[in-house]
Amino acid sequence: MFPPAKDHIDISAAEFETTPQVKPTGFREYDARWLFPEEINLMGIQALGFGLGNVLHDLLQQDTTPAIVVGHDYRSYSQSIKLALINGLVSAGVEVHDIGLALSPTAYFAQFDLNIPAVAMVTASHNENGWTGVKMGAARPLTFGPDEMDALRDMVLSNKGIARDGGSYRFVPGMATRYKADLGDRAPFSRKIKAVVACGNGTAGAFAPDVLAGLGVDVVPLHCDLDHSFPNHNPNPEDMEMLHALRDTVLASDADIGFAFDGDGDRCGVVDNEGEEIFADKMGVLVARDLAKKHENAVFVADVKSTGLFATDPELQAAGATTHYWKTGHSYMKRHTVETGALAGFEKSGHYFFNPPVGRGYDDGIVTAIAICDMLEHAQDKSMADLRKSLPVAYSSPTMSPYCADTEKYGVVDRAVAHFENMAAQGDKLIGQNIRDLVTVNGVRVTVEDGTWGLVRASSNKPGLVVVVESPVSDDNMRAMFAAIDALLSGYDEVGEYDQKL
Repeated sequence: MFPPAKDHIDISAAEFETTPQVKPTGFREYDARWLFPEEINLMGIQALGFGLGNVLHDLLQQDTTPAIVVGHDYRSYSQSIKLALINGLVSAGVEVHDIGLALSPTAYFAQFDLNIPAVAMVTASHNENGWTGVKMGAARPLTFGPDEMDALRDMVLSNKGIARDGGSYRFVPGMATRYKADLGDRAPFSRKIKAVVACGNGTAGAFAPDVLAGLGVDVVPLHCDLDHSFPNHNPNPEDMEMLHALRDTVLASDADIGFAFDGDGDRCGVVDNEGEEIFADKMGVLVARDLAKKHENAVFVADVKSTGLFATDPELQAAGATTHYWKTGHSYMKRHTVETGALAGFEKSGHYFFNPPVGRGYDDGIVTAIAICDMLEHAQDKSMADLRKSLPVAYSSPTMSPYCADTEKYGVVDRAVAHFENMAAQGDKLIGQNIRDLVTVNGVRVTVEDGTWGLVRASSNKPGLVVVVESPVSDDNMRAMFAAIDALLSGYDEVGEYDQKL
């Protein structure tokens, strides 16, 4: 159907218009991202759609034509990317339902609303302008993991696809309105809540302010006009530039809370009424507390980068709640939260996954903001800062990432896992204490007797490792744990400089 893909074609060559260019590294563990057009061209996007369509035939194993929901975020080239993807899907014999401009959770909602199993959302999320990508799934509310991504990469790069008849295209009008109506189909908040809603000029600006205002929130919009050049900062709720802008506006407007949404609306960051950033894992503990009061013996999932407070918080323990840690990554977390039937899953990056009765299992930043407003309402006269201050103290590092090549990082992590497993087996001390626990579902998270822990894992989306440390006891113990991990990693020739360091 298409010529075999090449990993690089000179953009000024005629071949660039007739041959797919697909850089292999764009296929990640649970989605795909490329610089456009440097790493993928429109022919490459068509080949991607053709490959995805063939993978859907394999995964769904149904006699009828497979159907898929397709949407796009607000970037200057996203609609062109989406149409090229659709061309490939249709040529592979797929029934395409195009919902137009959307958030990722709008596309996930459309899978339920239209009773369609598969989704392909064209988005680069919070990445800088110039990036494009696709989040995909074939079994709502789940998205692709490593096995499906491996199959897709092999299908595209090996040019194995088969052209099929039966493909079709349908534009679905009004899905954004239906999505907003679904979120608003509940009683408004009885507590008066003034919230700054920051969207970084990303797609969430067309959704989040309307939904929250419709539920009675006094919305103060910040950078909610759509502008794909992102003139203020990238729409990334982990980015301190976005959080500081949100803080300044919360303080200037005397707001009760500030919400920061990422480019495709599946993550939510929070600043409290005193201008303090509440990072997503700590915010998750507060939300879990609120849910555990209403749901007996609630079970939660947290990713391995998240605070140890999920396991040690006295309020969660008193409510009979339990939390177990799982692999970092929205696809991993979503799948594990859904398959275990946990009430909710919390990821340090700001992806929250709520199963019924709160949500449908997928990550939705607006659903998260609504759950936080519910928590504020239940707290009655307590402010967001009061709730933050009610958490036990935990001394936490930022997420640090020393360079390590994609071809080397997993081997390095395997050696680190073996190192700490050997220490635990031999009864060796770490920062002067016995090792209490090892979690090895995603790299290694090693915890000592006083609850101080450190994490080493391979980054899912760039050449590097991920290092996080935390102590419920002292800043000194947190730094001691980092020093121990840093000493180990510094002994590996494959490990380079950190992006930031304690």
